[in-house]
Parts: sequence; C-alpha cells; structure tokens
Amino acid sequence: MFLPGGVLTLLVIVVPLAVALYISLLDLDQYSIREWVGADFIAFDNYVEAVRDSHLVHAIGISLGYSALVSLACVPLGLAAAIATQDRFRGRGLVRSILLIPYVLPAFVVGSTWRIIFQPDGIANRVLGTDGLWLNGPRSFWALVLVQLWSGWPLVYLLAAAGLQSVDASVHEAAALDGAGWWAKLRYVVLPQLRGPVSLALVISFLHNVNSFTLPFVLFGVPSPVDVEVLPVLTYVESFQNFEFGLSVAMAVISLVLVAIPMAVYLRAVRLDTGRERGSR
Repeated sequence: MFLPGGVLTLLVIVVPLAVALYISLLDLDQYSIREWVGADFIAFDNYVEAVRDSHLVHAIGISLGYSALVSLACVPLGLAAAIATQDRFRGRGLVRSILLIPYVLPAFVVGSTWRIIFQPDGIANRVLGTDGLWLNGPRSFWALVLVQLWSGWPLVYLLAAAGLQSVDASVHEAAALDGAGWWAKLRYVVLPQLRGPVSLALVISFLHNVNSFTLPFVLFGVPSPVDVEVLPVLTYVESFQNFEFGLSVAMAVISLVLVAIPMAVYLRAVRLDTGRERGSR
C-alpha cells in the first residue's frame, strides 16, 4: 500500500532534490548548460560565493525580517475577524466570504493592483497627501509589508474560525454560569483553545512569506530595489538573468534550509504536545 506513495515521493521530491544538490556543486553557467553533467566540479565554491560575493545575506535578512513582521501582524487581525464573525447574524456567510477575498486572489492580480495604487500619481499618495515613492527607496519595504499583510491575514482568520468551531458549546455555557465576562472568557477559554490553529497559521504564513516570489516580482519588477531584494527574487535574477545556475541553485538550497528550520521546530512542538497529552491520560 505504501509503494505508490513511496515511488511518487521518490520521483517528485527526492530525485529533484538530489539533482539540485549536485548542480549546486558544479560550475554551471550559460556556457556549460548544454553539457551540464560534464561541468567542472567545484565543491562548495558556489556556497562560499553566495555568502561572500553576492547579496544573499542581505536578501535573507530582508526576507526573514518582513516575513516575521507580516506573520505576527496577521495574528491579531485574523483572530479579531474570526471572533467577530463567530456568532450567528444576518449576512454572516456573505461577510465571511468577503473577508477571504484577499487570500483567494492570485498573487499576480494583487501585485498588479497594488502597483497601480503605489504609483507616484496613484491613490496611495492622494489619500495620504504625500508625494513620495512607494516602489523604490525605504518606503518600498513598508509597501511590501502592507501588501503581503493585506493578502495574507485571511489565512489566520480561516484557521482561527475553524478552531472556534471545534470549541464545545458546554465550555462557553460553563464559563457563563461561572460569571465570566467577555474578556475573561476570551483570555481563559477561547484563546487557549486556539493555540494550535494559530500556531499552525503563524508557521504557514511565515513559510509562505519567505517563499513568496510572484508578489514581490510583480510589485517591484527586477532588478528589485535593494530594500525589497528578497531571496526568491535574488535567486531568480542569478539564474535567469545572470545565468549563474550553480550559484542560484546553491541559494535555493540555502533557502530550503531556512524554510526547514521553523517547520522542524513546529513539528517538534506538536509532537511534544501530543506526548504530553498521552502522558496525562
């Protein structure tokens, strides 16, 4: 029964990953791409060049910084929306659907729309009464944060709303009988029940933001301003504009390691929680 899934995993994940690791050890560029198997083996020189001579460290800092900022800002927005739409009211289904629109829109559409908004003569400057540049310079970082936050917070809302549905009604009734106010019930009853869904949403949001390519690519173009030179866009530039394929794959491998760290921490935390629950029983 495990054979079909194992073969699929081997072909889709293991083999491409092994090929990528091998390419990252080659001096592969536009001149050797036709016979890439025979390209010079240079061991870890691509990794050394990526760290020392490229913008990799700067791109990692930008990617991690804005991803953490956006992920943390998504939590209160998503929780507030989930709690506000928890109780039944007329038109609740329509409101819930509207709140999910930013998340279901394609990243290309989101990036194109906000690019128009952030033009020098666009809506953003007219509403704020400013005349600065949002797609270049220091403001570009905050433009990226704002757009990514606008499109990403419904994920937290969706998982938090699902978590609220799993809270037993008897728990709310018991809290009401004990005279708990809305803040006490929210703090001691609702939020502890949402720890798992919100933690999952936080990890998924962070990983999605770190790996986000389409939105920064469409919003700022290439080459990106230095303040929003995120790791996926930098990898794209090295591969498809500079044709440094070995170097770009080395950057992609480093990106994979960065993504694997928070995922491993989350999976470890989930396993510890499961073991604690079993031990208590």
